[in-house]
Amino acid sequence: MIVLSSLLRARWGAWVALLVWACAATSAEAQDAAARPGTGLPPPAPLLPVWETSLQNFDQPIYEREVERLIVQFEASSGRPLRPGVKRKVGLKVYADSGAGLSTPHALVHAVIAALERRGFSKADIFLVGLNQLRLRITGFLPSLVTGQSAYEGHPVFVLESGRFFDPVWFYDSPLPTRFDPILADKQIEGVPGDSTLEQDRKSFLATPLFLDADFWINLPVYTDHPILGVNGALVNATLWNASNTARFFRSPANAPAAVAEMSAIPELRATWAFTIATLERYQFIGGPFFNSLYTVSEPRLWLSADPVAMDTLALRKINYWRKRTGFQPVADEIRTLEFAETLAVGTARSLDTRLVRLND
Repeated sequence: MIVLSSLLRARWGAWVALLVWACAATSAEAQDAAARPGTGLPPPAPLLPVWETSLQNFDQPIYEREVERLIVQFEASSGRPLRPGVKRKVGLKVYADSGAGLSTPHALVHAVIAALERRGFSKADIFLVGLNQLRLRITGFLPSLVTGQSAYEGHPVFVLESGRFFDPVWFYDSPLPTRFDPILADKQIEGVPGDSTLEQDRKSFLATPLFLDADFWINLPVYTDHPILGVNGALVNATLWNASNTARFFRSPANAPAAVAEMSAIPELRATWAFTIATLERYQFIGGPFFNSLYTVSEPRLWLSADPVAMDTLALRKINYWRKRTGFQPVADEIRTLEFAETLAVGTARSLDTRLVRLND
């Protein structure tokens, strides 16, 4: 039960921190004061770099070259080589939840796999994690039902909604119910042990392979806007797209940002989260997370950082730029997903312009 108590401490500590933040957010001076010792808040997140490389095209050889360039920079800066450890496994959290047209590009995934294999991981020890079986199949992460062929032969692909990769000890607890229909609520928690439907209905079980079975894991999101969360990217791919029973949060602009911040602040998840790597090969600035090709943009850029708040902030700037340019309103200031995550020291947007390091411009 030590693991469970750790999660509960993260849960209640996060709520206290967010309440303090809400009371202190009336001025920049108050926010600075809230981050000082004695307030109950964690120390501010360190100023980690965001590395950017340019892509000549989106072919796999170009991705392999630039991914290697970025990972070398990360290893040199962090002093953390991406080598097999005690568990000798590494996880890749891919994104397929917007469906075909807006999923993690296969060329990028294979480039990351190639970099890991060069560092000593075998094919079977590099596994992929995604949420929904149908979307993973139509985006090519699972074998074709017609040919039976897979782009990831030899790599385990874990489908979270199968229910086989959750543990009853590891959960995020929230009073928000899934829905009031008891039959549908039972379906949401089918196969998960617990004392009652009501008790289980308030829990979101975490994907344990990433932080229990792997030496570390890498986040591979795709960027879209989101009506409730503002930006759907690094933080959301690591949290709400990485757990069970999270659809309830997407209905609540008051609770969803807090849920993302709190889940991303869980120490065990953060300890094994090496970094996020994201391509701007295609991102969507309005209408997301559902894919709409009319509102997508393509830039030949690739980012890597251990600070998901910094990356999501950069993406939000781009989303707002294109929204304004095409006559749409920017993402509402009231959506405070990034501010909440920064309050819990998951990352920071401070001094971001000086932290963006372009490697090959």
